Amino acid sequence: MAKHLQIETGKLRNGVLRVGAFVEESFVLAIRAIARRDAETAQRVLDTHTEVDRMEVELEEECLKVLALYQPVARDLRLIVAILKINNDLERVGDLAENIALRAVSLAQRPALDAPYDLSGMAESTRQMLHGSLDALANMDSAIARLVCAQDDSVDTINRDMYRRVKAAIQAHPEQVEALLHLLSVSRYVERIADHATNIAEDVIYLLEGGIVRHGLGQGAPSEP
Repeated sequence: MAKHLQIETGKLRNGVLRVGAFVEESFVLAIRAIARRDAETAQRVLDTHTEVDRMEVELEEECLKVLALYQPVARDLRLIVAILKINNDLERVGDLAENIALRAVSLAQRPALDAPYDLSGMAESTRQMLHGSLDALANMDSAIARLVCAQDDSVDTINRDMYRRVKAAIQAHPEQVEALLHLLSVSRYVERIADHATNIAEDVIYLLEGGIVRHGLGQGAPSEP
């Protein structure tokens, strides 16, 4: 039975990594659509969003089946709980990528407008965080996960700074207020994706070390053999 459980948990881990790769690509495409004012690319993200929802539901159902059939304990239980939580975070990342794509469609219909903050830098830092959190899960490496958590501050700094910059841009160019507000929303969505990447990294630490590090609670406990 233990061997069968290991096979099933391996399938679950591979499944959540597939979801992660899919939503990371959706995020990359959505940001590309913003940068290039490319409504066609944005529409690709919108057209495939239902696939994210389908994958998320199927993976959750598989997790529940394994819980019911094998009643895992210790690290196996933590792995399934972590996958359920990560799966939910990834579904939210997919939703946020969809929101960015919707803003891209709207912005593509307007005159070109430079973002008054470092959107490309913010988006790339966030993509690296998301990729890193999934890499930490794939390699079962809490050190990578902790690096992801440490990156969150830089994204938060850009997000805080963009309010001042957008406000100044609106005052200087009131005719562009609607487009600028779209960019403000995009910044918020990117910052939330960074938060979800941090959540995933924290769940990897919980999985490997058995300690909850969210909200600064503890540094992790030794994991069971």
